[in-house]
Amino acid sequence: LKVQQTALNVRSYRQELLASNIANADTPNYAARDMDFKSALTNALAGRSSGPLELARSSSTHIGNGGGSPFASEARFRSEYQASADGNTVNMDVERANFAENAMHMEALLTFIRGGIKDMQLAINGQ
Repeated sequence: LKVQQTALNVRSYRQELLASNIANADTPNYAARDMDFKSALTNALAGRSSGPLELARSSSTHIGNGGGSPFASEARFRSEYQASADGNTVNMDVERANFAENAMHMEALLTFIRGGIKDMQLAINGQ
């Protein structure tokens, strides 16, 4: 289940990026971000994900930055499809399509994971 779990985590982070793009569709100078799922998954499975940057703390009582997502280094700015007067690069049609497609892939992954767990339970019960 390691591959499915990692794939679900990558898909989940991509969904956050796409939701952020949609939420900021009217924000001036907002640059849309996305990630390449295949390369992010490959890097994560190979242990090449650089992970989030941790802030240096000069005292143990200082609050850290929370770590962030281990896939944050995979996020890239999306190239602009059509120039906007306010500098925003979000294209709502592209964002909605990518969001729906990513959600569908997440549902499929969850179905595979549920099936794998069900098979393991059947094997443990000896059925």
